[in-house]
Amino acid sequence: MRHILGVLGVIAASILLGVSALMNYRFGMSLGKTPTDQQIYGMASAAADCFKALAPFFFFAAIRNRVWSQAIAAALVWVVVTGYAMTSALGHAALNRLTTSGERAAASASYKDLRADSERAEKELKWIPAHRPAETVAAELNVLKAQRLWLLTNECADITTRWGREFCQQYYKLSAEYASAQGAQKLEARIAQNGSKIAGANGATVMAEADPQASVLARFTGLPLETVQASLTLFVALLIEIGSGFGMYVAFAYWRPHQSLHGGSRPLSAARIAAPVESRGEDAIWSSSATAAEASGPPPARPFGDNDNRTGPKWIMPENDVELFYKQAVELAVDGSIVSQDLYDGYKLWAKGKEKRPLNHARFSESFEKLGYKTVQIAGRQRYIGITLTPGLQAELEKKASFRRRKAQQTQEAAAEQPRRAVDAAAGAAERLKAAADEMRPAPDQPETTPGRARAA
Repeated sequence: MRHILGVLGVIAASILLGVSALMNYRFGMSLGKTPTDQQIYGMASAAADCFKALAPFFFFAAIRNRVWSQAIAAALVWVVVTGYAMTSALGHAALNRLTTSGERAAASASYKDLRADSERAEKELKWIPAHRPAETVAAELNVLKAQRLWLLTNECADITTRWGREFCQQYYKLSAEYASAQGAQKLEARIAQNGSKIAGANGATVMAEADPQASVLARFTGLPLETVQASLTLFVALLIEIGSGFGMYVAFAYWRPHQSLHGGSRPLSAARIAAPVESRGEDAIWSSSATAAEASGPPPARPFGDNDNRTGPKWIMPENDVELFYKQAVELAVDGSIVSQDLYDGYKLWAKGKEKRPLNHARFSESFEKLGYKTVQIAGRQRYIGITLTPGLQAELEKKASFRRRKAQQTQEAAAEQPRRAVDAAAGAAERLKAAADEMRPAPDQPETTPGRARAA
């Protein structure tokens, strides 16, 4: 179940990251003048957005390792790239919302204009008097034009006789009827064209408001429509940027192969850390062999519901520099021990060789004790039992002047301690002899009744 949830989380975070990167890419392309500049700005914006998702990993890793300069740098980079991505997301979301709202408003206005134009055409069509079809009237006009009176009246421009007036009156009546028929045809064609456009329009689009979501929220909240639209734009931008910025970190923080579903990391007991593997001399923590795991003791009890489907032993990766130092520079020694200061000096040499910033002595001891080792006081010094440095690191440490001075001081203290121990032993023996003599000496008022007692003395 944990793996399924982890995969789903990574997929969802990847989708959000891809959407955010694409938005940044388009926003970056809008900043360039030439095609080359557009590609440069677009790719830089997309890379910055991807770095926004990686910055939390770097930041929390630096916090865990107490490398404060790297943590500050990661936080600064995250703030910059997130701010840039936020501006591009706001611009993209606002542009899309305004574009969509404008298209809906334009479609609604066009629909209303078409309806109004159709209504006007229908009213004009009602005002036209009754008439015959235009083709019929045009045929009768052609018949009149074929008569002799059409020529005698100079096409009804020179009327001098009664027959000419009657002929021209008939001609003008037919012309008026023909004009009415043509006007009716034009109006009917316009009405039909508007009707086809109205029929092709989406009723849900033209009848709805320009921004239905903002309108409904404005009615419920009582806020102005512009304020609600700005809030919705900001909410969409936050959704994309927060989801793409922290989605990967949250998904991978939950989906860890060495973690249980209902708890944190499985704790390692001190016995499993400190116990040597006699057969091969391997470390039970860092060894991947089944022999080392069996020799280190039984595995801890798995929580209820833990279903990691683990089929074999897996490597436990080091999480900080102290564990890495333990893996690379410390050996198990059944009868050996090492002074706490010598171990810390070896850690500093190892960190210098790895170009790492060492912790101070207190933090190093605190982190090292989390591996299961505790210091014990022997001869006035704090020592770790059962471990020692690797031969190479030990030889490098012995070259240090501070190490030689400390060893010389320990030798002098041990030499001064031996005569004192001899004097203390002699004094103790004298005290024991005196006590035995006091026991054998009889009391003054008590006769000696046990002659064997003096003989035994």
